[in-house]
Amino acid sequence: MLHLFAGLDFQTGLLLVLALLFVLFYEAINGFHDTANAVATVIYTRAMRSQVAVVMAGVFNFLGVMLGGLSVAYAIVHLLPTDLLLNVGSAHGLAMVFSMLLAAIIWNLGTWYFGLPASSSHTLIGAIIGIGLTNAIMTDSSVVDALNVPKMIAIFLSLLISPLVGMAVAGLMVFVLRRFWSSTKKRRRIHLTPAEREKIDGKRKPPFWTRIALILSAIGVSFSHGANDGQKGIGLIMLVLIGVAPAGFVLNMNATGYDITRTRDAVTHLEQFYQRHTETLPHVIAQTPLVPTPEETTPDTPAEFHCDTSRAGIAISKAQALLANLQSYSELTVDQRNHMRRLLMCVADTAEKAAKLPETSVEDQRFLNDLRSDLLETVEYAPTWIIVAVALALSLGTMVGWKRVATTIGEKIGKKGMTYAQGVSAQLTAAISIGVASYTGMPVSTTHVLSSAVAGTMIVDGGGVQSKTVKNILLAWILTLPISIVLSGVLYWISLQFI
Repeated sequence: MLHLFAGLDFQTGLLLVLALLFVLFYEAINGFHDTANAVATVIYTRAMRSQVAVVMAGVFNFLGVMLGGLSVAYAIVHLLPTDLLLNVGSAHGLAMVFSMLLAAIIWNLGTWYFGLPASSSHTLIGAIIGIGLTNAIMTDSSVVDALNVPKMIAIFLSLLISPLVGMAVAGLMVFVLRRFWSSTKKRRRIHLTPAEREKIDGKRKPPFWTRIALILSAIGVSFSHGANDGQKGIGLIMLVLIGVAPAGFVLNMNATGYDITRTRDAVTHLEQFYQRHTETLPHVIAQTPLVPTPEETTPDTPAEFHCDTSRAGIAISKAQALLANLQSYSELTVDQRNHMRRLLMCVADTAEKAAKLPETSVEDQRFLNDLRSDLLETVEYAPTWIIVAVALALSLGTMVGWKRVATTIGEKIGKKGMTYAQGVSAQLTAAISIGVASYTGMPVSTTHVLSSAVAGTMIVDGGGVQSKTVKNILLAWILTLPISIVLSGVLYWISLQFI
């Protein structure tokens, strides 16, 4: 593994290790900041004791990271365009990394200290946007070039819509339970708070099956949180490594000859697909692009390459030339590896656009998506040691500091105590929606989804919400993005003055 860091001087290598530790610290903060979301309902409905609930959350957060895949991780990585990542020197890359991490850590710790369930996802994404915007201002380049705008819009939509969905679905679940699960005394117990049940039955714990539902849904939230937020930590580490040590991480240097052959075959099959559909897809790829610039005349020249649909044909040809008879990425120079990443990303993006066209058949969509997966097999990856490190940081972080935010969610959102039905509804909604988002590659906020779900159950169930708490939470939600953008941008600007 150490050979991947070859070429870095001692000081840069030391700072890189420090940056990786910062990422793991951020992930640990994410753990105890967001774990409250998974354990608050089971603790305040007396389904589990707090110590057991926190350990359970840590274990399933760990499993979520290990089994969650990488789609969300690379949604984070691709927020910054490939050219920005690859065109910064190691000093600039380190300035970018430390500014981004410090901004995220400062805001996360601040909101945790005041017990506000703010979003770690918003904080991280805002910090990344701040870096991109500051870089654009300082280099007099376009804001569109500074950020991956389509990816940013998609992420914003998922972050905006997910809490609204959480509130509506959880509220609907409580309404259905209240309407159709209240016909007998035994069934009505699900709508009691622990204090109410103690007065009636002399017990604070929920009924057996309700307790099982609460525990299983809490496990689901913990696993989904690990799968979604853990991937953000993985993406952050890959962002660090690609920006500071691209020679070892811009491509998967451990890729086998078979992996590279799959990539080469995918490029060839995509070229053949476009040739067969020249008449129906002329606006997606021009098979006869504009006259190439001088640096594009030799396919293996590692020149800067800006992807657009008119140049997709060139990207395919240049990628084929670099992949020809290649058995290991170590055979390529550092510049060629950077160039290969740009080319494969360009070809994959064009395939994605073609798959989304209305005239593309379902069968062709499936075919193009399979090709895109093969194209990115050696680009969108993460070494096992990174996944394990993030999983450990997140799971260990869950076991400390959870109480502040858990108190807010369990006691201060609703005017009344949380009923068993409200706890089950909020947790099931969060577990399912976050799980679906992780599968589709959309980073969502566990904090926003669960807090909104709890609020939705309180509103529908007639108890109402505490306006002061809700206002504070909303204020934190609204301020998180702009503050993290400004904070990371200012830190980045300051750090560049000393380079």
